[in-house]
Amino acid sequence: MAGLRNQLTGWAAVTVLIAAACMPASASWFSKGQPVPDWGVQAAKTPTPAAAVVKDATAVILYDEYVETIDGNGRATERERQVIRILKPQGRHNTCEVSYDVDEKLNYFRVWTIAADEKNTYEAQPTDFVEQGDTDVPVMLSTRKARIAHPPAVDVGATIVCESEEVMKPYMQEKVWTLQNGIPVVFQALELDLPAGHSYSEAWHRFDPVKPAQVAPNHWRWELKDVPALNLRDVPSSPEWFALAGRMTVQWGDAAIAEKDQEWRALGQWVTKLEQDRPTPSPEITARVNELVAGAPDFYSKLSRITEDIQKNIRYFIVSRGIGGLQANHAGDIYRNRYGDCKDKTTLLIAMLQVAGIKAYYVPVDHRRGVVDPEDPSLLGDHMITAIEVPDDVQDARLQAVVKGKDGKRYLIFDPTDQRTPVGNLPSNEQGGYGLLAAGGSSQVIALPVLPPTANGTERTGAFSLQADGTLTGSLDTVHSGPDGSDMRYLLKDTDEKQRREYLEKKIARDLPGVSLTSFEFVQPPALDKPLEFHYKLTASQYAHTAGPLLLVRPRVVGSYAMPFDDKPRQVPIDLDATGRWKDSFDITLPDGYVVDETPDPVDLDVDFASYHSAVSAKGKTLHYEREYVVKKVEIAAGKAAEFRKLQSAILMDEKGTAVLKKAAN
Repeated sequence: MAGLRNQLTGWAAVTVLIAAACMPASASWFSKGQPVPDWGVQAAKTPTPAAAVVKDATAVILYDEYVETIDGNGRATERERQVIRILKPQGRHNTCEVSYDVDEKLNYFRVWTIAADEKNTYEAQPTDFVEQGDTDVPVMLSTRKARIAHPPAVDVGATIVCESEEVMKPYMQEKVWTLQNGIPVVFQALELDLPAGHSYSEAWHRFDPVKPAQVAPNHWRWELKDVPALNLRDVPSSPEWFALAGRMTVQWGDAAIAEKDQEWRALGQWVTKLEQDRPTPSPEITARVNELVAGAPDFYSKLSRITEDIQKNIRYFIVSRGIGGLQANHAGDIYRNRYGDCKDKTTLLIAMLQVAGIKAYYVPVDHRRGVVDPEDPSLLGDHMITAIEVPDDVQDARLQAVVKGKDGKRYLIFDPTDQRTPVGNLPSNEQGGYGLLAAGGSSQVIALPVLPPTANGTERTGAFSLQADGTLTGSLDTVHSGPDGSDMRYLLKDTDEKQRREYLEKKIARDLPGVSLTSFEFVQPPALDKPLEFHYKLTASQYAHTAGPLLLVRPRVVGSYAMPFDDKPRQVPIDLDATGRWKDSFDITLPDGYVVDETPDPVDLDVDFASYHSAVSAKGKTLHYEREYVVKKVEIAAGKAAEFRKLQSAILMDEKGTAVLKKAAN
């Protein structure tokens, strides 16, 4: 049933469901007048777990069972049975749904409610279901739909019973079984019924493996009990939910191999075969590439000219229908139509690089770091990027996002979908994850690079004047590079001047309440690998505060690097978001008649994943603040929580630090 409704919107396929419409009464998937099945009645008798188990959960899954029946061609028919009990009014949105595309068939979908008094039962009618279209963002057309049940009498204490059967995609021969939800699960099971002579392989992600029972010849069943909810709502700086949720993947096709490297190779060969004729250059592509690379002095110049041509001229737009959600369009069509999704842009890039004599490959990934797991071979993921083979004789410092494969070759990882990140760099969310290098017989899982701090960051330089009434005026010059620069470029792309002013004033007001920008200017070089500059002037009233004859002023004028943290025992890794180097240098000219009396202590803190150094000094009529923050990793283990808290506490204290000004002696 594709899981609970609340989980789909939270962590499952990255989709937003829209355009609800009631289903017709004659729908073939609906069978009227059926009582609650015996299995549902028995499951509904399961006692609600103790409060210590459910904690603050709004609902609990009492029973969730999948049965995958595989035919001789490897196609699965999936039956799911699910029983949910509502514990709080806020839990009423927990319900059942089925998602499907044009190459899948929903055989039936039935839902009942057992009232809280356990005496009355209600069968969901056709009007209790809605069918909603599936879209990722406003740049997507998709044939995928979700059928969602809203059964009657779903009150606190009521139990929802659901059953569905669906014929799955003929080309997908794996099941990703998500073991954790946002609410607890009392009992869950997965059955795999294989034809004689067929085999399977299994892999587990962030969950202790469980041995299956053979319930019939070549028919296997895994059972789990009392799986706690994974709730990250109050966990600061946590990785992505789906990266942490336990799951099991079972393969029954060509990738059903016991050795993981062999599984990844088989999956990569499947992707290679799926896309094998797609990156064929058309005459128009060939002509365009020859025009672009004419006179290019080196490898990087060829790359940057081709990649920027795609980034600037091929619009991001998705048209997904059945296998079209996995298989790209032909390169010639993509180039002619001037639009495409992630796999289309990769296809066009591979074709264009081929003309230039450069080899490149598909790399399926997930945009959420940690979802793709080298110990869990599967096609799980929601994005496609590119691996560009770097010749042995090319040594260029601008090519930072390079990894070495198991074959000894070097690959530059690049995301052509990102319109503002230059080739050689990589969006921060993709760093530190894993992807499948689809290179035929050389296919392998690869670790995506974590770039050095010098590849990303912002430098701020500010000159300000403080008045005796506390008003601060001044100017700032900022330089943004790497992903920081990409973010600013997207701001310029997606907003007009009025929207930019509103956005910037709101952002700066977090540090300077009541601020107004008197002017601002962006300097955006055409080349994506050049830093973007932002210059602005501001006025902020009541920046300094009086304390008797003293003035209290914060040397750190703008910008905050402190990340959320708490003192609770840490169970999950800590996501640091991005590597980078950030520097601030601010000078504040003091009001006439004032001198500096006290300054905050300097901060010098170094840990293996970051460093932070700041100092405040006074010279004549100037208060000077300077700091540098360097982050070297994108994620650290939970065991580093104490060091993380110490670092963030130091940053927070420094950012709140106050200098004391006093009247100068006559």
